[in-house]
Amino acid sequence: MIKIAIIQQPPVLLDKEKSLQKAVDLIEEAVGSGAELIVFPETFIPGYPDWIWRLRPKNDNSLINEIHESLMENSINLKSNDLQPLFDIAKKYHITIVCNMNERDFAHSQTTIYNTNIIIGQDGELLNRHRKLMPTNPERMVWGFGDASGLKVIDTPIGKIGSLICWENYMPLARYALYAQGVEIYIAPTWDSGDTWVASMQHIAMEGACWVLGSGSAIKASDVPDNFPGKNTIYPDADEWLNTGDSVVVAPGGKIVAGPMRKKQGILYAEIDVKKSAIAHRKLDVAGHYSRPDIFKLHINTEDQSPVKFE
Repeated sequence: MIKIAIIQQPPVLLDKEKSLQKAVDLIEEAVGSGAELIVFPETFIPGYPDWIWRLRPKNDNSLINEIHESLMENSINLKSNDLQPLFDIAKKYHITIVCNMNERDFAHSQTTIYNTNIIIGQDGELLNRHRKLMPTNPERMVWGFGDASGLKVIDTPIGKIGSLICWENYMPLARYALYAQGVEIYIAPTWDSGDTWVASMQHIAMEGACWVLGSGSAIKASDVPDNFPGKNTIYPDADEWLNTGDSVVVAPGGKIVAGPMRKKQGILYAEIDVKKSAIAHRKLDVAGHYSRPDIFKLHINTEDQSPVKFE
């Protein structure tokens, strides 16, 4: 059995340093409760761009530009030591951390932002980086399209971990890519919430015969910092829930064992037995004995995609 912790707390929106410090403090709290795997919600650093669902580019272009500039300046550069506090604390406590962030790509134009999920191992090393394959609707005005170079399941001391971000979990072929790599702990950081999302987490636990950790975001308008550009216009009601959370832990087969945590900020804990994933495949193994490779085959291009090649 391992104890997992799903962080359902708001970041300090548009502030990389303060969001990282808050992450470290929350990890300390979770470790104090015995957690070995700690999971953060979608783009915790430095927050989800909720404003894109509220502003119209044609009418609010100046305000959008101001907010986007701040987001870009506070996005993570993985080639720097931006995340050193997370690497250090993972190594200090021998824990696994799944963190989600806005990542600024410094390899090419240096101005594209990606919705990125990373796994940090118990030795404090970066085990995987996965960029969201398909930003949803107006998210495409904020993030670039990821590739499949990080569409991996990572074998760790606590189990085989894979992750898809938000509505990637509605992409059947993306899910199948994880199933085919033997995922045991399937992590779904998200900005989505509600009964349909929770039901989807149960469906994935049944379909993939794996543990599913749905990591939701819980944030109120009052959590938005006062220096956020246009706060009073975009978020006039301090009591409004921008997102209600709904973090949940589902066992292989679809039974909910913790959560959903709704309209509450905190940490959702659960103890999981990773071995139950293997035995759940006896009845349904969609990438094994229940597949029909003579009829269906999935081809995945895992190469890094680059807009330029220098010879």
